[in-house]
Amino acid sequence: MNSVSPSAVQYVGGVMQEELVESRRQQPLERQGSFGLRPAPTTEPGREANGEPDELDKLKSKLMTAWNNVKYGWTVKSKTSFNKTSPVLVLGNSYLLNSEDEVERFRLAFVSRIWLTYRREFPQLDGSTLTTDCGWGCMLRSGQMLLVQGLLVHLMPRDWAWPDAQQLTEVDFEVFRPRSPARAGGLPIPSFGSPRGSNTPEKSVASDQVPKCSQKKRPEYRRDSQAETLHHKLVSWFGDQPAAPFGLHQLVDIGKSSGKKAGDWYGPSIVAHILRKAVAKTSVLHNLAVYVAQDCTVYKEDVVHLCDLSLSQTPPDPSSQAWKSVLILVPVRLGGEVLNPSYIECVKNILKLECCIGIIGGKPKHSLYFVGFQDEQLLYLDPHYCQPLVDVSQVNFSLESFHCSSPKKMPFNRMDPSCTIGFYAKNKKDFESLCSAVSEALSSSKEKYPIFTFVEGKSQDFGLEGHGSNNSGPAAHILPPGRQSMMNNRRNSDEFVFL
Repeated sequence: MNSVSPSAVQYVGGVMQEELVESRRQQPLERQGSFGLRPAPTTEPGREANGEPDELDKLKSKLMTAWNNVKYGWTVKSKTSFNKTSPVLVLGNSYLLNSEDEVERFRLAFVSRIWLTYRREFPQLDGSTLTTDCGWGCMLRSGQMLLVQGLLVHLMPRDWAWPDAQQLTEVDFEVFRPRSPARAGGLPIPSFGSPRGSNTPEKSVASDQVPKCSQKKRPEYRRDSQAETLHHKLVSWFGDQPAAPFGLHQLVDIGKSSGKKAGDWYGPSIVAHILRKAVAKTSVLHNLAVYVAQDCTVYKEDVVHLCDLSLSQTPPDPSSQAWKSVLILVPVRLGGEVLNPSYIECVKNILKLECCIGIIGGKPKHSLYFVGFQDEQLLYLDPHYCQPLVDVSQVNFSLESFHCSSPKKMPFNRMDPSCTIGFYAKNKKDFESLCSAVSEALSSSKEKYPIFTFVEGKSQDFGLEGHGSNNSGPAAHILPPGRQSMMNNRRNSDEFVFL
């Protein structure tokens, strides 16, 4: 169970449980194990000659992985329920799971998302002794997943799907039409496929079962060598090594300017600003900008100033079509201590938009990356799984541990109100369409005040001098005219305006 294969270990089964029980009998775990640190190896005379210390290290590493995944929420083989009467929405695309083709489309769409999780045994983080982010880096990992999704949309073909997704698991998919309250949520689907080597496939029910996808040859997807090379390069930018432009080492280093250090917990607002600085700092991207909204407000002229390259010309050339693509990150708070249910429909409408690249938030102190929903449940990728380091500097390194084959859902009412919503616009026309589509989605809220707004003009027009999107400090909390009556109660750690 110490394999990096997501299909084999995303939901811990009997093997890991047996290993954990055995570890408790034989090897007391050291205190630092709760953060995924390897205990100091112990050897006995004569073992070194036989090569046994290596085996002991491997065993201890395996046990530590088991312990961390028990501690951080991967203990039980969780089952996710879907039904075939309600559409599943994933980042602007809809899937009605009432046919084999639709099940396959959804499976490919989900598995093709890049999954970034806790890692262990990476180079020591600067200013600390930590070689893992297990237990504290989940919001940074969620932020990485939001950014990498934006880069996928920015760099890859629109209809791109990971060709190897169809080989990731042996698919044994079962979807049911609910017929009674007992089946209102559909029959549980543990994952997109049984773990390799499993001899206990799910039981089938004849009348309502969608035919098993594994019984029909899946369509072959044309391999685009250029796209696959770019896929590897993109993942390598998020590798856990100091040189990776969007890796944990860089993000932690950037976070120091906001008073954060390795081992601290990061909020979704701080992470949004860290991602902006990381993109601005890197040399691997020249035609992409990141704008972070202030006080639940997107100032259109600030976005134009950030993206319109003609404004930087002397003199400005109005006829120039040069325009940077932009990721718009909007930190918001959807209620007080708990989610305001009036905003649920609005969040759904936002996730339906093609321009939406997801939401980072989660449950209280438990970050998740939300990519869609079905009915009253959010669909997400979970970073709380500790995997060994992958050396992304190697040619054609394995991508398997960067893709998740097991969808997970949770009710909307468990969502933490603190979150950051992400959008992508490729050009000026897309930005204008984004403003219109998102504003319409925001108007669906039953609350007097929308989650956030688009405002003509610049932030300076509203007394926000020195607090623009590109400023290194945290955003000010000064509301534009007409919104001063909103509640200004907020948590210092999250830096959000309450709605």
